[in-house]
Parts: sequence; C-alpha cells; structure tokens
Amino acid sequence: MKALDQKLTHHFSGKIVRKDLTKLVKGNAIVPTYVLEYLLGQYCATDDEDTITNGVQTVRDIIARHFVHRDEAQYIKSQIRERGSHRIIDKVSVHLNDKRDVYEAQFINLGLSRVPIGDELIRQHKKLLSSGVWCIVTMAYIAATDEPNATPWVIESLKPIQIANADLEGYKEARAAFTKDEWVDVLMQSVGLNPDEFSFRSKLIQLARLIPFAENNYNLVELGPKGTGKSHIYSEMSPHGILISGGEVSKAKLFVNNSSGDIGLVGYWDVVTYDEFAGRDKRTDKGLVDILKNYMANKSFSRGTDVYGAAASMVFVGNTDHSVPYMLKHSDLFEALPRDYYDPAFLDRMHAYLPGWEVNKLRNEMFTADYGFNVDYLAEVLKELRREDFTHTYKPYFDLSNSITTRDKDGISKTFSGLMKVIYPNGQCTEAEAQELMEFAIECRKRVKEQLVKLDETFETVDFSYQVRSTGLVITVDTLETLPQTTPPATAMPQEASPDDKPLTDVSERNNHSLKTSHLPGQFVIRDNQSGVSFDSLFGEYLRGATEIILCDPFIRHPHQFRNLLEFIRTVTQTKEADGEITFYLVTNNTPDYVEESRKSLLELADSLVPLGIDFKFEFNATLHDRSISLNNGWKIILGRGLDIYQKTSGRYDIAEFVPEKRLCRACEISYLQINKV
Repeated sequence: MKALDQKLTHHFSGKIVRKDLTKLVKGNAIVPTYVLEYLLGQYCATDDEDTITNGVQTVRDIIARHFVHRDEAQYIKSQIRERGSHRIIDKVSVHLNDKRDVYEAQFINLGLSRVPIGDELIRQHKKLLSSGVWCIVTMAYIAATDEPNATPWVIESLKPIQIANADLEGYKEARAAFTKDEWVDVLMQSVGLNPDEFSFRSKLIQLARLIPFAENNYNLVELGPKGTGKSHIYSEMSPHGILISGGEVSKAKLFVNNSSGDIGLVGYWDVVTYDEFAGRDKRTDKGLVDILKNYMANKSFSRGTDVYGAAASMVFVGNTDHSVPYMLKHSDLFEALPRDYYDPAFLDRMHAYLPGWEVNKLRNEMFTADYGFNVDYLAEVLKELRREDFTHTYKPYFDLSNSITTRDKDGISKTFSGLMKVIYPNGQCTEAEAQELMEFAIECRKRVKEQLVKLDETFETVDFSYQVRSTGLVITVDTLETLPQTTPPATAMPQEASPDDKPLTDVSERNNHSLKTSHLPGQFVIRDNQSGVSFDSLFGEYLRGATEIILCDPFIRHPHQFRNLLEFIRTVTQTKEADGEITFYLVTNNTPDYVEESRKSLLELADSLVPLGIDFKFEFNATLHDRSISLNNGWKIILGRGLDIYQKTSGRYDIAEFVPEKRLCRACEISYLQINKV
C-alpha cells in the first residue's frame, strides 16, 4: 500500500475498496459499478490479501449465481421453480395497477412483469415507482391456483442496493486528517481514476461531475469529444442518479403523467442526466423544453392544474461536432444542441458549462488500482450533503463584481457550494483554496454567458471579476479556451519599464499586457490545460544575441524531460546566427538509478551539437533546486517548473507528441528579468 491508501484505510476502515477489483468481478455482467462495489464492500473492505482473494471469489460466485443475464432469464426462472425460491440481482420497477388496487413489479432482465409487491416495501423504497432500481430479491415460485389473474411468482424479500444512511459527521471529521491534494486524490481514486495522470484543473473537471449529486437543483452541461467518460459517473457511480437518452424522454416520463397522475423521474431521483444530448436534427418536444425552462429556474413544474416542486439536478452531456477554435470563430459552444434546446432562455438556466474538450480520452493507465471509497458510500454522503448550504461560504473572502447578474451569481455560488461539499465537506479551507474554487466556478458560468451574448444581442457582456477582501485586488477570470493560442511574450526585445508603468497584478492583465506591450520585462502565467504554448514563443526572442546559456533544471532524467531539453535546444539553434557559436551549460540533478544512463545520453547529445556550433556541457548538482535560464545578453528567465511544462500526451501517435502547441500545459509561472550583460 502506498501512504495515501494506508491513511485512507486507517480513517475509513470498512468503507473503501481496491478499485481494480471491480474489473476482476464484473466480467460480462451489465451491472453498475455501485452494485459491484456494494458487494465488494461486504467481502473485500480490507488490506489483507488473503481476505481480498477469498472475497473476490465470493463476489464472483454471487454474480455468477444470482445476477440475471437477459439471455439466461429462462434458466433462472427454472432455478426458482425447481428450488422453490432463489436470490437474484436484477433491476426492478413498480407501478400501481389501479384496477386491482395492487402494486406490481417488473424485473428488467428476468423478463417478469405484474408480480405483486407489498405496500410496505413501496413505502420504504419509493424509487421503485420510477424507472427501476437495482435490488437483491428473494423470489419464490408457488404453483398457480384457479384464481383469475393469479401469478406463481412471489417476492419474499427485496433490498435496494444502497446504503441506508451515512455518518456525515464522522466523514467530515475524518476529512480533516487529509490535505487538499490528498483528499482530491482520494476522490479521484474513488471514481476509479489514477490521480497521477491528471493536472489539478483536470481533477477539478472530473470532480465537478459530482456536484449535481451534492447540490439540489443544479443544472450542468458538458459537451466534448467522444470517449472522455462524460456519462460514466451518472450511470455507474450512484444509485441516486438516472441516465436517460435525450431522445427518449417525454413530459409524462420526466414530470407528471396527466392520465395516471404519476410523478415522473424528477420526483424520485437526485440527478437526471440526458445522455447523447447533442444532435442538431434530433427530434425533441418543444413543450418539454418549456416545462424544463420553468423547472430549472423555479424548482417547480406544472402539469394540468397542479404545481409540483422537486430537487432533482439536471445534467446534459453530449458530443461536439467541431473543434473549439472552429466553434468560437464560426458559431458558438452550444452549436451541437438540438434546435429546440438551442434557446437562449433555456441555456441561461445552466449554472455551469464544463469544458469536455479538455478531458483526454480514457486510456488504461488513467484508471487506478489503488483504494477509494465504495461508490455507494460516497453516494450516500453526497446525498446527505444536499441538505447543507455552502453558497455563502465565499463571502468572507471575496466580493463578486456588481455587474454580475443575479442568475450569474446563482450559477457561480451553486458551483462553488458544490465543489466545497465535494472537496471541503467540513467547510474548512484557506483563502487560497477557496480562490481556486471561486475562479473555476466563475469560469464555468462565464462560459455559458459568453455564448449567450453571441446567440442573443439582448444579453449584455458581463464583467466576471471579483475582489479579494484581504488585499483589495480585483481579478478578472477568463475562460481558458478564449486565451490567445499563440503565447507571448516576445515579438521584440523587452526594454526597461517607464516610471509611469503600473505593476501588473492580475493574471489575465499580465498576460494581455504582455501581448500588447511585449517590450517589457514581466511575468507570464500558464494555466492548467492551456494549449498553444511552445518554447519558441516563450523563449525565442530572448535567446537572440546570447552566446552563453546556462540552463538550471534539476529534473532532466526521464524520456519526456529529455524531449523537453531537445526541443529547447532546437529553439536555441533557430535563434542563433548561422555562423555563430554558443556555449550551453546544463546544470541538473539526478538519482543513482538514472545518473549513468543520463550521463551517456547527455554525452551523445553533446557530440550531435558540435556541428551546429553549440558547445554543450553539463554537471550534476545534488543541491540544485531553482530552475532558470541565464543568458549573457542581459536576460534571466525564472522557470516555475523548469522545462517540464507539458502534461503527458495520449500516446506515440498523438499529434501533440510532435507539435508542442497542441499539448496541454501544467500550471506555472515564467518571469523575465533584465540584468546586466556579462
């Protein structure tokens, strides 16, 4: 066990499971993750390998004997008949037969319908009256009598697969034992992902998908490429959410059936997710869109003469048809939606728009084999957190701009509240930690508003800024996709700042100023997941005229770090005079495991540079920590992360392997200092 898993085991014993076990037991069973982890939590919630091995086999046996595959339904029915009774795992839905005044159950995989079920079970588990709940059921068979409409099938016992309650206070107390980064990694592992493969911003995007489970009446849209797991959390990770096809829903199914008076999905589920929501030509019901608009704005809906209230969050996920730059130039980020939903009034109800295009397609190494919460346990905790309100938690730290509308503020505060519940359920965070969530929440709402301004001229541009109370600093938040695709700072050599120049303290102000007046020393801030960044654009002009370069970077040992070094040297060769010569010093650090191989590689690199007029030298310095580029032309560049500014690409056939501007970046800062020439 790694340290984080040990810590998790100590504080949440009995509530965690090793995430690779789910794949081991699932086989070809089409069953949600929370069902499997419910069983694994009963038999494998330990770090003892022998117990885990036996537990996995037990769960496999349970799935093999009791899970109902549709193609084996007749065999299972036969087993029930021969044995008299048999326990099964199936999805069960119930409706009221008003002609007989009895509730009747339907078993989705077993293929049975009109099986009587007791009123008491319905009172205990009302969700059975919706589109179906996974249950462990003991079914009995009694030979049919001469009574009309009699059935031989009898439900002896039924238990929905979900934890009845969760100790929220204990959960909050245990959270205090973890740092922010540790807790975020625990949550990432809990949803089955390897946190080492994600930047902090990418983790936030993944965890934002949990907000609808923790926040009442939260409206979220996420559009992006295929294969990024947009719908996975909503179908697999909680018994309190339901995933429906956007083309199959109706007013009666979602809200109220006027004929029977039955309440629809929003009355029974915490989260209703429209899957495959995009598609310009998809057939839709304009009347449904109108009811949705009212519900998403007012938390209520009317059918007939009655008005109903509900707390279900609405999530809309779908695929985009074009690249983000194409959409920003030729249309907007909502262009893929069905025509009836391509309605400014409807879209304005969205509290947040997650940038699905920033999420990489899921690869094997992106899944975790470490420990995380049983997803049914986490689902119950998030359900309990729906009762709490964190929407005002930011107010001691920040003031939102007065130009931000009430609806915009609602979106920002609800996203902030949801992230607080997910990451800081005890309500304890620092100003800096709250600021990370605030900027993300503002960006998610700003992405909605910017598109509405393009769609409808009646929407006005809003100043999405906030003021930090402790410092008075006003910060404007930008959506990442609208930042320039070619990175400053240099189109000409920077000059000394004039006395009238004011200090640039705002991140977006510094970057925008760098674009307009790139002749000044200053700082450039690279954000998590930002693209369009290359060493040519970052350093090219500053290298001109330098005949001596000292690169201090303690981490040049792994293949991707050597690639970064080679790409930086490529930039050097492109900026040097063809007949000039340069001395290049690399000062780095290393470990015994890598030092000899690194030395061999660097010597090979030095030989290859001789014909180019570059005298390459290197040394290993065990105390090196700072990262910088020192040039004898009067400049020193401070590197927040060294040359290691890029996230991992998808693989060797990813175009980003060869085009740096297509890579996603890690958050860092680069400072350009003017010094005396050597």
